Amino acid sequence: MSQTQNPKLYDLGERTKKFAKRVRDYVSFLPKTLATLEDAKQLVRASGSVGAKGVIK
Repeated sequence: MSQTQNPKLYDLGERTKKFAKRVRDYVSFLPKTLATLEDAKQLVRASGSVGAKGVIK
């Protein structure tokens, strides 16, 4: 009994790219205060790093 796995089932690369874009869109609506700018920078870096490991092989 063998099951074939769909390689596109999770499509991690595309999902993480969309996630990072959505985070950047969200950050653009935040108020521009000193604290928010620092938090936003960290959030953008963190959202982009989710897929970075999958890109570098």
